[in-house]
Amino acid sequence: MSQLVREHTFSTGQRLQLAQGDITQEQVDAIVNAANSHLAHGAGVAGAIVRKGGSVIQAKSDQWVRVHGPVSHAEPAYTRAGNLACRYVIHSVGPCWGEGDECVKLKKAISGSLALADKLGLASIAIPAISTGIFGFPKELASQLILSAIKEYVSQNPASGLRLIRLVLFDLATLQAFISVWEQDDHLHS
Repeated sequence: MSQLVREHTFSTGQRLQLAQGDITQEQVDAIVNAANSHLAHGAGVAGAIVRKGGSVIQAKSDQWVRVHGPVSHAEPAYTRAGNLACRYVIHSVGPCWGEGDECVKLKKAISGSLALADKLGLASIAIPAISTGIFGFPKELASQLILSAIKEYVSQNPASGLRLIRLVLFDLATLQAFISVWEQDDHLHS
């Protein structure tokens, strides 16, 4: 289980949490996978999810791509979660740093994941620091964009069924970046 570091309750009653831990151990309705557009889950968060959740996740991902084609930033894919504690894995495609329009694409990846969770009728979701690993997105900038996208989604969807949005960060450097941005945001630490 992850260690809770920060928590904020929005006026809508939805909770945003910042935690350090292993997203593959989260007991929520869905976890978000930092995926590539072909859902080839080899390294990073994606590799860990398949190793712990089982090969069924990769098999279902391959099937998704065969049926629907490559996954876009704004419209993530989803599969059942295999051996993981959650029900679903939402496969969100974050941008690679340097490909162009990275900031817009990252915010779309986050809001698309939240919208899909709502479409699936989920109450809780855990999200990693998408694109900050092998995709090279600067951690502090990603922290700002991810937190901003979540706040915007909650503000624009006050009737959302999502009651808990938990950011689960694995390494200390990423956690520190998120804490720094969180502490600078008057709406989150007041």
